[in-house]
Amino acid sequence: MVILYEMDTHPASKNPPHPKAKARAHLLGPTLLVAFLLATLFTTVQPGSLSLGDLSKEIQFILTPRPVGPNAVVSTPEPALRIGLVAGHLGNDSGSVCLDEEGNVTLTEQDVNYNIALLVRESLTAKGFQVDLLQEYDTRLGGYNGVALVSIHNDSCEYVNDQATGFKVAAAQDTRDANLALRLTACLRDRYQRVTGMIFHEGSITADMTDYHTFSEISPGTPAAIIETGFLNLDYEILTGQPDVVATGIVNGILCYVNNENVSPSGTP
Repeated sequence: MVILYEMDTHPASKNPPHPKAKARAHLLGPTLLVAFLLATLFTTVQPGSLSLGDLSKEIQFILTPRPVGPNAVVSTPEPALRIGLVAGHLGNDSGSVCLDEEGNVTLTEQDVNYNIALLVRESLTAKGFQVDLLQEYDTRLGGYNGVALVSIHNDSCEYVNDQATGFKVAAAQDTRDANLALRLTACLRDRYQRVTGMIFHEGSITADMTDYHTFSEISPGTPAAIIETGFLNLDYEILTGQPDVVATGIVNGILCYVNNENVSPSGTP
């Protein structure tokens, strides 16, 4: 049916709108709003996923006014947990040096440490942590505060014997709560061994590790540990060819500590 409207060329002579027409006009806006909301709900919700009670709750939630302006409650995100990573020997010396048969340098411990530390930082940062990548004698180490600090190193390139393979971990004894440092060490040992499959070479932990200089520089409230991720001779392949696996072992160890995860008895120092 087609309805033709005759144009009124004399606006002043138009009759005032009927009161019922005004009422219909006032109802038009809310009607369209409800129709829009219902259309949105039925197009986004799968059939059968909402009951009538659920649908009523959804509509009520949408129509409920939310606080705005100066009185609105805004949630403030908690600051990211801070973790320190020391790339062993970075900015100071080369550390252990690998030579070829002609005596040329083919690899340095500093390079390996730094590469692993970069991967650890990238992974932890992606997980929402604030990560500080520090040099061996970084000025920021003085009184450093964080949820944990781990210094990454490696052992000699020289062949010692067939048993010179595996990793080592030592805790900072100067920490205010030594139990926290021991737990960090236990987590690193357990998770690193699980990920890499390497053995724990406990017999070669030296005073250079237990009395590591950084331990006395940072805040006593910061649990810290030092890890030597392997021997650059017999463990050369995994340290240089699979640094992502090595980094994952360290990351998992740190997460184990931060999240207070369980550690197997073999991981307890």
